[in-house]
Amino acid sequence: MNRKAVSLLSGGLDSILATKLIMEQGIEVEALHFTSVFCTCTKGDRGCGMQAPRTARELGIKITVRMKGLDYLEILKKPRHGYGRGMNPCIDCRIYTLKKAREFMDEIGASFVITGEVLGQRPMSQRRDAIKRIEEESGLHGLIVRPLSAKHFPPTEPEKAGILDREKLLDIEGRSRKRQYELVENFHLTEFGCPAGGCLLTDPVFAGRVKDLFAQAADVTMKDLTLLRIGRHFRLSADVKLVLGRNRGENDRLASLWSPPDTILRPHGFKGPTGLVRTGLDARVLGEAANLMAFYGKVSGPEVTIESDNGTHLCHTVPTKLIDPEGSAI
Repeated sequence: MNRKAVSLLSGGLDSILATKLIMEQGIEVEALHFTSVFCTCTKGDRGCGMQAPRTARELGIKITVRMKGLDYLEILKKPRHGYGRGMNPCIDCRIYTLKKAREFMDEIGASFVITGEVLGQRPMSQRRDAIKRIEEESGLHGLIVRPLSAKHFPPTEPEKAGILDREKLLDIEGRSRKRQYELVENFHLTEFGCPAGGCLLTDPVFAGRVKDLFAQAADVTMKDLTLLRIGRHFRLSADVKLVLGRNRGENDRLASLWSPPDTILRPHGFKGPTGLVRTGLDARVLGEAANLMAFYGKVSGPEVTIESDNGTHLCHTVPTKLIDPEGSAI
C-alpha cells in the first residue's frame, strides 16, 4: 500500500474538505469527477462540470473528468437497490461511481479512495447500513476513507497500515454543515459550489419525465436525457412527444439538438415557442402542436400558422381551438 489516493471530487463543500484533510497528511491525491445530465448544479461557471476543475486547481491536484454514460442508464432503468422518492437510484449510483473509482485507482497506481460522505447527511445513501452495503458491493472494502466521518467507522486499511493518522480525521455526523464551514475558513478555501447539491432524479416532475421516456422509448439515448431538462413536455400519443421552449435560450437549445427525422417547429407570424417533435408528425399531431404553440404565444384568432422542418421545410395553417395544456403535459 502506497501514499497515493483517488478523490471522488464533486466540486462541492464536503468533497473539497475531505480531499484537503488527506492532503494535509502528505498523501498524493488525484481527483476523479463524474458529470451527469442529472446534476442540479449546472448554472453558469459554478455548475458541476465547471466547478470541480476549479476546485482541483485551488487544491493543486490533477483531475480526470468522466461522463456517466449509457452503461449508467441500464442501472437507472433497473436499480438493484430500488429508487428513492423519485427515480433516484442513490445506492446503485454510488456503487457505480465507486466501481469506476476502483478501476481508476488501478490505472494510476493509487491505494485507496477518498469520499466526502458524511454519516447521516443523505437519507438514502449515507445511512450506516447503506454505506456498508455500498462498500461491500463496490469491491473497495476497507479502502474507502471518509475523512469527515472517519471516527464513526472502523479503521480503514490505510489507517491500519500507518499511512493515515486516524487522530487527524473527523467525526462529523448529520446534515448540519457548521463544522464544514469552520474548516473552510481554517483552510482558506474559496473554490467550492453547491454545498447541498443534488440530483434531478429526486424531483417529482423530472422523475415523471424519465418514467415516461423509459415507458415509451425502446432505445434511450443521451440526447433523450438532455431533452428532459429543457422546456415543457407533452405526450401527444404513445410514440410522439413534443417539447416546447420556455424562453429564447431554450428555443435555441432545441434548435441545436434538432436533426431529422425529428421535426423542428417554429411560429410563423407570431412570437412563440420553438417546438421539437420526436418521431412522427401527422395532421392530428401537427394541429395539437400548433395549438399548444399558439397557447403559449398568446395567439388569438381563428387560425395559427407554424413552420415545420424534418429535412423538408413546410408551412402549415391550422384552425385554433380551446385546449388544456395540462391534459397532455408530462
